[in-house]
Amino acid sequence: MAPSRSRIVGAALVAVVLLLAACSDDDEPTATGDGGSATETTASADDAADPYGAASDDGTETTEASDPAAEPTVAVAESDLGPIVVDGQGVTLYLFTNDTQGEPSTCTEGCAATWPALTGPVAAGEGVDEALIGTVANPDGTEQATYDGWPLYYYAQDGGPGDTNGQGVGGVWWVLDAAGEAIEG
Repeated sequence: MAPSRSRIVGAALVAVVLLLAACSDDDEPTATGDGGSATETTASADDAADPYGAASDDGTETTEASDPAAEPTVAVAESDLGPIVVDGQGVTLYLFTNDTQGEPSTCTEGCAATWPALTGPVAAGEGVDEALIGTVANPDGTEQATYDGWPLYYYAQDGGPGDTNGQGVGGVWWVLDAAGEAIEG
């Protein structure tokens, strides 16, 4: 007696699930073997707004896995706007003039999706005044990094280091200089 069509389809589905499960380990980070960090390659639509990723030639995104004990860094980098405050990867950071220095962020919900917070604490990198680095506790329980009291943000439309697409948006979002002042214009 020949197997029924539903049994053949069922067996084929099981084979596909097992094959997919066996292939799913390809997304695991690969250790460098030298005690250094692991490199992870991913490709998803959600990664496009990742301020830390760098796209490779094949369209996938490569990020370095970081030491969980290491703090993010804030530094100063040269840009078309002059020296500006960036994160340790060179991605531009912004202040929101609707915020009050030393107070929790006023950018919530939809705003926070477009302007993700730099969570803190952070370490002082090259060119910044360590005395200006701090944090503020936001109502949602997160700790946000500050510079000269200003909560720091990324802009989701910046594609990577050096981009300043958020500069002047709505007349309230500005890059900062090394003194913690907004660079307007």
